[in-house]
Amino acid sequence: MIKVFAENETKLLQLGQHFAQACQACLAEMPDIGLVVYLNGELGAGKTTFTRQVVQTFGHQGNVKSPTYTLVEEYLLPPFTLYHFDLYRLADPEELEFIGIRDYFRPQTLCLLEWASRGEGVIPEADIIIQIDYAQTGRDLALEANSKDGKRLLQKF
Repeated sequence: MIKVFAENETKLLQLGQHFAQACQACLAEMPDIGLVVYLNGELGAGKTTFTRQVVQTFGHQGNVKSPTYTLVEEYLLPPFTLYHFDLYRLADPEELEFIGIRDYFRPQTLCLLEWASRGEGVIPEADIIIQIDYAQTGRDLALEANSKDGKRLLQKF
């Protein structure tokens, strides 16, 4: 597990950038894998801010909006595809079956899931779990590997 303190938004964005670079390196080295990342934390803790920086580091030029109402936003950034899920408004995990949730988790993808606990039993286990908590005026981040691919990613981070 890696623990980091982000004293401000700039530091949180830097951590998002470094995390994205580690993800890019892992996906490039192992083209047969996809990565699943759970982002946990209270409302407003910085999950979407962190994700926005990851998506932009992968090369997305436009806005990165929270998929609170659409459940998922897709970013085609060849050779990779990123999916940003926000399951906050999900009433029942079975709803995910209607959007074809299993089709999103494939090689050369990075799936970033906010409020992943609401999809328990339907979504795959995480490779990395990122916990973002309020800490004074900043944020405490804990990044925990949950698979061998997750461990490889944290070594690059």
